Amino acid sequence: MLQGFFNYDNPIWRFVGRLGDMIVLNVLWILCSLPVFTIGASTTALYYCTLKIVRNEDYGNIKMFFKSFRQNFRQATIIWIPMLFIGGVLVFDFNFFGKVMADAGAVRIICQAVTIAIMVLWIFEFLYVWPVLSRFDNTIKNTLTNAAFMSIRYLGSTLGMIVSDVIVVGIAYVCLFYAGWITAFIVLMGYPLLAWLNSTMLEHIFEKYMPKEDERHNDLKPILQDVNIDGTLKDGASQETEIALDNLKREEDVR
Repeated sequence: MLQGFFNYDNPIWRFVGRLGDMIVLNVLWILCSLPVFTIGASTTALYYCTLKIVRNEDYGNIKMFFKSFRQNFRQATIIWIPMLFIGGVLVFDFNFFGKVMADAGAVRIICQAVTIAIMVLWIFEFLYVWPVLSRFDNTIKNTLTNAAFMSIRYLGSTLGMIVSDVIVVGIAYVCLFYAGWITAFIVLMGYPLLAWLNSTMLEHIFEKYMPKEDERHNDLKPILQDVNIDGTLKDGASQETEIALDNLKREEDVR
């Protein structure tokens, strides 16, 4: 029993290892986001890593992070700068309508309602654009369009991500007063923890847009690799190929 517990393939240890991955990614994300204008590139790199982790295709957090950071830096920065400006304008407008138009009554309410609606769309775009950029090669225009489309098309998943993120932040806040060590642990994992949770839902969406492999081609591939032109097996041919050829011969005999 103890041998199984200390096995690193044990689900408990694998989960602990993933939490450690989040801490490493949090350090990388914070350091690469410090210039502010690089937040887009660092967030794209973060989602590149968390999506890989969800698919169990990760091969080293630091290597993966900086690979994506370099590859997507230009597009991510071009997307982020306008988004940062628009987000700032929306926050300013909301506060402006609330203070300057405090006595405007219905006009103030309408203006703030419109601002909130645009803020929601901004959040939807922010949730999707970085993972979409990290997962698919496309133009900036198409990346923004696809992110907006997916956020509305899969509204249930979009709301699910927002709710799960709010719950995690809420737990961290409440535990600050009753169990500070839990808050400290969540802070150590930081935004990558939210990206990891979001990636579990995003990957199910992205799978629908990935090209399907030709299963028949995959079945024939080992045979084509291990068979000579005259039909004989090559040296070191796999057992799978030998069995497949025997089955083909039996089918020919039956005919």
